[in-house]
Amino acid sequence: MTLVGAHAVVTGGGTGVGAEIAARLSGAGAQVTILGRSEGPLKEQGLPYQICDVTDPKAVSMAMDKARADHGPITIAVANAGAALSKPFAKMTAADLSAMTDVNLLGVFNIWQAVLPDMQTAGAGRLIAIASTAGLKGYPYVAGYCAAKHGVVGLTRALSLELAQTPITVNAVCPGFVETPMLDRSIRTIVDKTGMSEDEAARSLTKSNPQRRFIQTDEVAGAVLWLCSDAARSVNGHALSLSGGEI
Repeated sequence: MTLVGAHAVVTGGGTGVGAEIAARLSGAGAQVTILGRSEGPLKEQGLPYQICDVTDPKAVSMAMDKARADHGPITIAVANAGAALSKPFAKMTAADLSAMTDVNLLGVFNIWQAVLPDMQTAGAGRLIAIASTAGLKGYPYVAGYCAAKHGVVGLTRALSLELAQTPITVNAVCPGFVETPMLDRSIRTIVDKTGMSEDEAARSLTKSNPQRRFIQTDEVAGAVLWLCSDAARSVNGHALSLSGGEI
């Protein structure tokens, strides 16, 4: 599989899933630009980068202009940046909900809107969102996160139909719990709130996966790489569940 000639941008590319995706796309020959809010993790990846908050449309536009000037038109955009807040619904505030929709949904919208003209001009492109099984079902204590990820899946399906008669595809990847630093923080939160051990907290999360394990970053990256390939040219508007059969 080769992506030589493609220019890919990956948000949240400094750590975890985003870093793995960027490495896989680069390994397949794509020119990759990673985005994130903190320079340190971005520099560690050894790839071109832009410091950018995906919730700020002006910052996104400027970052895409710089990436485009350095490496050419953008033909792959992987909207991976995200965050999760755990709180009972009764204790949530409107600000909590906005925080979840801003980074998890608005961030996808901002990136896709900024790069779509490049793809329309090129007559080719891949718009990919890293959503979650939380975009396909509900989980307790993360209502805002679920709402935002459901929004990402809806955005994916709607835009895919708008672009269906073009060579641009729009898809979402929906992993279950992925073994990343964000998952580590979730486990620590469970430990702090319940008194469980870390092993018990981890098992409480893996029990929803019929394979009884966490998804690995290379599995998500592999799915993205396939969606970017010519073999996936008819896959459009799809929400690909990576969950061991959970959903």
